[in-house]
Amino acid sequence: MSLKAGIVGLPNVGKSTLFNAITKQNILAANYPFATIDPNVGIVNVPDERITKLNEMYHPARLIPTSFEFTDIAGLVKGASHGEGLGNKFLSHIREVDAIVEVVRCFNDDNIIHVEGKCDPLRDIEIINLELSIADLEIINNRLDKIKKKATTTKDKDALLEVEVLEKAKNALEKNIPLRMINFNDEEIMLIKPFCFLTIKPIIYLANVLEDEYNNENNYYNDVLDYARKEGSRAIKISAKLESDLVDYTEDEKQEMLDMLGIKNSGIDELIKTTYELLGLRTYFTVGTDEVRAWTFKNGMNAKECAGIIHSDFEKGFIRAEVMSYNDLITCGSEIKVKEAGKFRLEGKEYLMQDGDICHFRFNV
Repeated sequence: MSLKAGIVGLPNVGKSTLFNAITKQNILAANYPFATIDPNVGIVNVPDERITKLNEMYHPARLIPTSFEFTDIAGLVKGASHGEGLGNKFLSHIREVDAIVEVVRCFNDDNIIHVEGKCDPLRDIEIINLELSIADLEIINNRLDKIKKKATTTKDKDALLEVEVLEKAKNALEKNIPLRMINFNDEEIMLIKPFCFLTIKPIIYLANVLEDEYNNENNYYNDVLDYARKEGSRAIKISAKLESDLVDYTEDEKQEMLDMLGIKNSGIDELIKTTYELLGLRTYFTVGTDEVRAWTFKNGMNAKECAGIIHSDFEKGFIRAEVMSYNDLITCGSEIKVKEAGKFRLEGKEYLMQDGDICHFRFNV
């Protein structure tokens, strides 16, 4: 299951520095706008202590954690929806991601150019969100111009519904309300899904602070946090520079440094986990001496659909799923003891998979 989170923001807010740290790739991070022109894509592993425990139990030949893509997208500037900066190229790259990570500069530094002249996180957020809204409105208006007259004339049920939903979206955007804040029903969501609207994508505001401000009060971060809470989104404080400095450390050295700084968890680990949750993703496992592997699925998927994530034949010829929970395995200590405790289950195709399920799928094609 290929899922993507796009890292966006104004130029010089720390996007590429953060991306380098997340993916441990050496992407150009320069002190001028548009250092990133084409989107850089990196695959990141989702931190999960469960797969480490399973590795210790099964000693497999291969260990494969679950992962998803982070895409570093070129910096946006005011007027992008009208072609300024990288304009529509930037916007088209955002349309391809499932969630947006908006990096917001929350520090003052005269040595680092700010494209708007000075640091003002809420202004920066509004610039980006306004450009995304304008881009969505353009799509809506173009579509309404094509179908509104036809819907009114023919009274076609589907066309009338589409007009109604698009008008609903348009009214929200004109009031500066992103579409992710609108309660669309299932039918409406299916109708607008092909448009790939930008403001309907879930968003995380990532407040980039200086290293020595990470554990201290930061009014800029508090403003971003309040803004995110009001629209039902998430905000995370992070120091991109600190995370970048930790890249070359071993895991033990990294944890020792974090402990010295009084930081409980890596900001990157928190970002990855939060993004994973934001996308409504869960993890199930397949285990054995040949391979222990984590698989990503969307919350609400059934056993047959999850089998198809491994291979289409598994879904096509699905018979049953042999399931035990990770917690039961750890508590009991082995698969045999899980069975002895009566906690090993046979589930049919309609079984809704749970986070932490350990599965073996039976199929016949």
